[in-house]
Amino acid sequence: MTTSKKVFSIVTVLIVLILAGIIYYRYYFVFGEGVKAGELNFIVKKGYLFKTYEGKIIQSGIRSRQTGTVQSNEFEFSVSDEEVAKKMMANSGKFFELHYKEYKGALPWRGFSVYVVDSVVTMHDPLP
Repeated sequence: MTTSKKVFSIVTVLIVLILAGIIYYRYYFVFGEGVKAGELNFIVKKGYLFKTYEGKIIQSGIRSRQTGTVQSNEFEFSVSDEEVAKKMMANSGKFFELHYKEYKGALPWRGFSVYVVDSVVTMHDPLP
């Protein structure tokens, strides 16, 4: 093998490894993990090619991005497990604590959001 072929092979392998690392970090590395709580607003199954479950919970409290305006706290998410999504669909309007993972980028088969719910921690009727 000539020197130029060795250099080309090494450079090619390095480029492939760097690209693999970037793709892993962007789409598969769990950047954050936690629990969000709120009243389930909706959960739907939608998508053109990949049907995914998408939902939103309304969190207690208010926030204001601009002075003089009021906005509710909303958490939009995707659901990775069909059983979790069906449990949530059957109990819409209840108060949920949801465990989620945060990624740096969304994948079409995982959902539209970078927040992916993987389990329900607790569920109960909303407090009056």
